[in-house]
Amino acid sequence: MPPRRPDPEKLRTALDAQLVALDEPPFDGPATALAGALVAAVLAAYDRGRTPERDAARQAVRHLLDRLTAAAPGRTVEVRVPPYAAVQAVEGPRHTRGTPPNVVETDPRTWIELAVGRLTWQEAVARGAVAASGARADLSAHLPLDRPGRPG
Repeated sequence: MPPRRPDPEKLRTALDAQLVALDEPPFDGPATALAGALVAAVLAAYDRGRTPERDAARQAVRHLLDRLTAAAPGRTVEVRVPPYAAVQAVEGPRHTRGTPPNVVETDPRTWIELAVGRLTWQEAVARGAVAASGARADLSAHLPLDRPGRPG
């Protein structure tokens, strides 16, 4: 299944709201750079000790989860980032009913930092920032998402 295509206007609205909250000018770059700029703006909010705008954080988390499903297609591991989204990814036996046997759950900030490479899987697990259950619930082979040769 191909990754879902986010609505550029929704991304731009969320990005501009986050930039305003950071006292920065609105985004004036190309539509192709919206998602990356949004992730950077959400990280900037965290770096400044602020809570990101809800829609900006949701859109950033969703974008990075979609990138994970493109890089690691499958239905073996359920990756949950409450309260924003959950996806199934990673090739292997398909889960169809009940509680999935392989689950990864983390908070939005940790997910974003893992996805962009600011935090390693091992660091996040050691901190207790990731709950991972199941034999296949290790995403270290798939993170960060910007490794060479990965779909972007």
